[in-house]
Amino acid sequence: MARLFGTDGVRGIANTELSCELAFRLGQASAYVLASDVHRPTILVGRDTRLSGEMLESALVAGICSVGARAVLVEVLPTPAIAYLTRFYEADAGAVISASHNTVEYNGIKFFDKNGYKLPDAIEDRIEEIVTGGMPTDFEMPIGERRGRPGRPRAERVGRPVRQRNATRRYVDFVKETTNVRLDGLHVVLDCAQGASYEVAPMVFKELGAKVSCYYHEPDGTNINDNCGSTHPRRLCELVRELGADVGFAFDGDADRLMAVDERGQLINGDQVMAMLALHLKEQGRLRQNTVVATVMSNMGLDIAMKKHGIKIEKTRVGDRYVLEKMLADGYVLGGEQSGHVILLDYNTTGDGLITAVQVISAMVQAQRPLSRLAGVMQMMPQSQYAANVDDKKKYDFDKNEKIKQKIAELELKYKDKGRLVVRASGTEPRVRVMIEGPDQREMDRDVYALSKLIEHELRG
Repeated sequence: MARLFGTDGVRGIANTELSCELAFRLGQASAYVLASDVHRPTILVGRDTRLSGEMLESALVAGICSVGARAVLVEVLPTPAIAYLTRFYEADAGAVISASHNTVEYNGIKFFDKNGYKLPDAIEDRIEEIVTGGMPTDFEMPIGERRGRPGRPRAERVGRPVRQRNATRRYVDFVKETTNVRLDGLHVVLDCAQGASYEVAPMVFKELGAKVSCYYHEPDGTNINDNCGSTHPRRLCELVRELGADVGFAFDGDADRLMAVDERGQLINGDQVMAMLALHLKEQGRLRQNTVVATVMSNMGLDIAMKKHGIKIEKTRVGDRYVLEKMLADGYVLGGEQSGHVILLDYNTTGDGLITAVQVISAMVQAQRPLSRLAGVMQMMPQSQYAANVDDKKKYDFDKNEKIKQKIAELELKYKDKGRLVVRASGTEPRVRVMIEGPDQREMDRDVYALSKLIEHELRG
């Protein structure tokens, strides 16, 4: 059986793969596993703007309350806001109902511990055991109390959902507190992806003094990530040029990712953001151990740029959870992915698109340089990528298929001395991602496409 939890929580088609029944069981199991021995746990719950979010929220909260735990609802807020607010309100855990950058038919549920960190694999595995095998029959109810009998709580012992009305204000103030820079005179263009940043992002930049032009900030429950946001930044690039703005920022559906656009309308990806922030932090004496954590999918240009400036690169497998694990284990403060997950541990415990945007524009103001100059510290190496659509149950079998293995071996030999090949199964989607870096763009495009189509043919449903 495939693992229920992927690299970013439980995710699937809403109301089929991710059903209300599953959400209910996840609520029960998470409350049980995350409870302490001395008090009934409180779980903070937020969501993005998907139509299915309220339905799944109701089911998740019902599961939480059914075992005697409490649920605090903060409604629509970015994923990193839930990580922060879990700590701020001293909850025992946080839960986010979101499928991040995925299209509207998907939804997901992911959890944070009481310190705002994503749950380790061992804890997720324990939750999954209970979801798939059933709640234990020998624990006392309500959970987290030293009294009671096995079985579901009754009457006043069931949990109660409450709404936290000032959560949005608290998160906006928190983001603003990460800088002492005013943005008066700067023109910022925002693409909110019709997602969870639609309210908080314009508030942050307006209150810091910037002129704000906001787009894709009218969610209707069905338009999240619809040809907009960090995965579709082309229109933002055009808008920055058309409006003569100083900078543009595109978030994904739950605002844990960021793509930036410079004053010329050129896209600045996560690798480039990390490069410029690494130099900014180093100049301030704040880049701990002069090290940045990236993934195996990061562009070789990042390695070259950091080496030139005496900064070390540590590499992990793909997934911001693995970047974070490395950062926590070795005491680093900056890490992330080319996709726009950037973790700044001096500020938050997970990737935070708004905080990253604020730090980018703060660096611009402090250096008195446009973003194009700051991001120019890194030159992107030619790269070609393709996501092969496959059967979700077969996506991890690409390295077991003889035809695919043979083609991968051929390409690894071809690019051995002039680039590299990376093939990996997506942790959040039914896809196998293929990436090649090398000197010839056309040749790489042909090779990536050929391998991707072979993978699709061999691993289709």
